[in-house]
Parts: sequence; C-alpha cells; structure tokens
Amino acid sequence: MSGHSKWATIKHKKGAADAKRGRLFTKLIKEITMAARLGGGDPGGNPRLRKAVDDAKAVNMPADNIKRAIQRGTGELPGVTYEEITFEGYGPGGTAVLIEAMTDNKNRTLPEIRTIFSKNGGNLGESGSVRFLFQKKGYITVEKDKATEDQVMEAAIEAGADDARVAGDVHEILCAPEVLAEVKAKLEAKGLPLTVAEVDMLPTTEVKLDQRKADQMMRLMEALEDHEDVQHVWANFDFEDAG
Repeated sequence: MSGHSKWATIKHKKGAADAKRGRLFTKLIKEITMAARLGGGDPGGNPRLRKAVDDAKAVNMPADNIKRAIQRGTGELPGVTYEEITFEGYGPGGTAVLIEAMTDNKNRTLPEIRTIFSKNGGNLGESGSVRFLFQKKGYITVEKDKATEDQVMEAAIEAGADDARVAGDVHEILCAPEVLAEVKAKLEAKGLPLTVAEVDMLPTTEVKLDQRKADQMMRLMEALEDHEDVQHVWANFDFEDAG
C-alpha cells in the first residue's frame, strides 16, 4: 500500500502515546510559537496558527499552554527563538525523505539527523536533492469502514476538494492547502469522522520496497519523527504486497 497512507495511519495512532509522554505537546508548542511569530497572535487572521491551535486542542492541551505559546511567539513573553529548517535525504532502496524541523541550534540538530539516517540505512542529501519529488497538498483521511466510497466522493466534491480515492484502509481526500480548513469543516458538517487533516508534502512518484526494506524504512521514519526538533517527515515509499 502507499507508504504515505500507512505512515499517516501509524502517526495518528502514535500521536496519543506521544501526547502522554509530552513529546507531541512540545512539537505543537513550537509550531504555535513559530506561527504566532510569523503571522501574529490572532488565529482568526492567521491560518497556520489556527491549525496549530486546533491540533493542540484536539489532544487536550491546556488553554494556558496554548496562550503562553502564542505570547512567546508575539514577544509578550520571553522565550526561545526557533529557526525553521528543511532536511532532505535518502532512505532504504533510494527512497526520498523530506523533513521539516524547528530548532534553536542548527549545529546540534544537523549531525543528529545525519546520524539517524546513517543508523537506519539512509543518508542525508543536499538541499534541493529530493524536494522536487513532493507536492504540497491538503490531505484528509476517513477510515474505510466508516463511510462508503460514494459517500466520501460526493462529500469531497461538494466541499471543494480536488480528489478522493481509496488507499489501503482509508479514503484519502486531497485539496489545495489554502482551503484545507474550509474543506475539513464541510466534511465534518456532513458527519464524516476524519482521522487525519493536515497540509502534507505528497510524493509525485513512489519507490516500491520489499518487506525487509519497508521495515527498515519504517524504523527510519519513526526515529526521525521521534527527534524533538522534527515537526514533519515525508517519504515516497510504497510497500510490496506481503505474502
């Protein structure tokens, strides 16, 4: 199945455990702070901040934590200054890996990311080496057993999405990044239970991996995702059918 679909499903389930450990809260606080710094502290006029606040509320982050993160971003409270940085590299089987990170010390983060690649069958690449293989899209999923293909397709078209398709255990709905919030709200109003709703970098081509390399690839993705400075990881792998 599509590596992107598989990873999106795993990441969603993993999010609950990460929230308990505080890791997800840390990443969301960084995103809220950065969004407020770049676009102001009003979620109503800052789509990136609105999305980050919605994500934080979805995992029951206390309102005070959200408020303080916004205030650190706007400068009302003192705080660490983060820098956004993109890493590009290759995983097992020549797969392309794109990483968005947020760090207060690039000289610390870079060698740590390089080490994660080398320990998991990959290597860090040059800037621009794989980004061209990905396209920014609004990405929404609905579990396949929660709605029929016709229901999802009809709702997606009415909501202004570009496409809807079945991928493994989920229905995938794609839209332009700037209308993600609007499409999400319309789908929820139709009663569809959404499991993922985010702006993603979707691969334009995929590399099919055998089971051994697929397992190695998943370990690389998890190791990168678990790094405290990494906000998002995308890759263009696909699984061979097992058995």
